[in-house]
Amino acid sequence: MIQYEIRVTGRVQGVGFRYYVQQQAKLLNVTGWVRNTVDGGLMVMAQGNEPAVKTLVDYLWVGPPLSLVKSVHAAELQPIETYTNFEVRY
Repeated sequence: MIQYEIRVTGRVQGVGFRYYVQQQAKLLNVTGWVRNTVDGGLMVMAQGNEPAVKTLVDYLWVGPPLSLVKSVHAAELQPIETYTNFEVRY
């Protein structure tokens, strides 16, 4: 199991991006969370098997139809806690 902290920038707020991430994560059996950041981006904490988490990172580059992704920065972390689902945080 691996865990990534992922920062996404661009037009990613107000376009359904968090729910898009949640949907993709559930399809891939990835757990963790997604939330908006004060700088207009998104933060994603993703945990799961390596191919699934890396596929989720690829999906973040695509995003929902109204989004415009400028960057996706993923950093691997040592898992400190185990997530049981994928949630949208506020």
